[in-house]
Amino acid sequence: MSKITWFGHAAFGLEGDGVRILVDPFFTDPQMAQAAEKDGVDLILITHDHADHTGDVAAIAQRTGAGVGAIVGTTEHLEEMGVPGGQILYGGFNMGGTIEYKGVKATMTQAYHTSITGSPAGYIITMPDGLVVYHAGDTCIFSGMALWGKLYAIDVALLPIGGHYTMDARQAAMACGLLKCSHAIPMHYGTFPILARDAGEFEKLLGAQVPSCRYVPMKPGDTVEFSK
Repeated sequence: MSKITWFGHAAFGLEGDGVRILVDPFFTDPQMAQAAEKDGVDLILITHDHADHTGDVAAIAQRTGAGVGAIVGTTEHLEEMGVPGGQILYGGFNMGGTIEYKGVKATMTQAYHTSITGSPAGYIITMPDGLVVYHAGDTCIFSGMALWGKLYAIDVALLPIGGHYTMDARQAAMACGLLKCSHAIPMHYGTFPILARDAGEFEKLLGAQVPSCRYVPMKPGDTVEFSK
């Protein structure tokens, strides 16, 4: 049994078999920040170096001693932010590479976005119980998603739907068809005025276009359990 918690924006917590993971720990609500590290953190994954994704990574890494995974190039930026160099796993890794840490496997995928350092990325995370979670990072839809869907049986896809900086609801719904994921959780919306305010359109389009994929409604602070 694995659990997924949404802390708002692109920040998620994954937990299973005693291992706790944070992805893109940026929090607009102090209560979410406290909840994210309340029971400790083993691994932090960063998709790219924008402030709304790196957020509190340095402080959390220092307090918890968590290992930190990120692309080569961005790792140096994280050190400059205050992430202890000894906690950056393998000095960073790159597209298509997989790191293993405390029973978790994280494979880096491409993402089409911008980044001051390194390159934007997503992650396919295989939990100790075998649950496969895809965190797309900030990206538009791209045809390579179909290849990742063939390589991995993706149980849960965490997809941006806000538009403007990332794909919108229409692209995200189509992405679920390419990924052949069984569940979808929308993210990166409602945080800033320019982004989509809610996930209503995504839910509607997903139901119409990819009925085999289950929409999972969440609000910040919610936790959902998945069994494999």
